[in-house]
Amino acid sequence: MSLPRQSMTYQFDLFSAPQRGKTAGTPQWPELPEETRQTLTVLIVRLFVDHANCGRVSQQKETGHDA
Repeated sequence: MSLPRQSMTYQFDLFSAPQRGKTAGTPQWPELPEETRQTLTVLIVRLFVDHANCGRVSQQKETGHDA
């Protein structure tokens, strides 16, 4: 009988309250360098746009498939 393996990967809990201590080492947005904030903003916008476009592409494929 084998024991279940525990994941060694740590993922930040984005929704925990800061006072819990889990995210104490995570820098706050204003603490990040300006260049890092600009890069992250561009990446987040790209993520949203790509996600929105994926939905449109899926709808077009479904529409085209019925024809």
